[in-house]
Amino acid sequence: MTDTSKDARRARAEHRWPAVIATLIALGAYAFLPSVVPAFVRYAVVGVCLLMVVALVAYNPHHLTRESAWSRRAEIALALIILVANQIAFAETIVRLLNKHGNGSELLLASLQVWLTNVIAFALVFWVLDRGGPVARALVPRPKLELADFRFPQDEDHDAVDEVARGSSRQADWVPNYIDYFYFSLSNSMAFSPTDTMPLSHRAKLLMSLESFAGFALLALVIARAVSLIG
Repeated sequence: MTDTSKDARRARAEHRWPAVIATLIALGAYAFLPSVVPAFVRYAVVGVCLLMVVALVAYNPHHLTRESAWSRRAEIALALIILVANQIAFAETIVRLLNKHGNGSELLLASLQVWLTNVIAFALVFWVLDRGGPVARALVPRPKLELADFRFPQDEDHDAVDEVARGSSRQADWVPNYIDYFYFSLSNSMAFSPTDTMPLSHRAKLLMSLESFAGFALLALVIARAVSLIG
């Protein structure tokens, strides 16, 4: 069995663009969200985030191979700004659904945009926090990594059948990338609970709880609004 507990790492640096594309989709959904928040405020949030994206892409254009104090803070700040801005939009959408303010198609579109942005934003937060972030996960020796916030199936597949074990964290030095966190965020938002990935830290459990609650509340109120329109 290959021992990846030593300093040598075989994990490949993560590609930058899946997270960038997801971020741009989230910012686009937020910018065009039907909202009482003044347009210039939303566009200012989007503008600040885009400047941060440009700076981060310029620092790591293709693969996440290096990290500095400012880039680490910028990655975290970008994810949190998108998340907080969307939680405000979520609260507004809930109020509109409860008060039956706006037509059905507009509220349905707003709910869909908020839900989609939530999935992307929570995935970004999970991605930048877990085990010290994407750069650390691939480059820092495993004994020196921060404690994991999440346990993925690959983290415990080393004693499975050969064709599964070869892709495990222990044998292949596997580490999660943004796609893994996006899938995890999507399944958590749809199932309202963890599926194949388990939260380990308190902050992970609280973030997952918030995402599950948001998804459940939106679904319940959209269904209730649809039933009231039918009735």
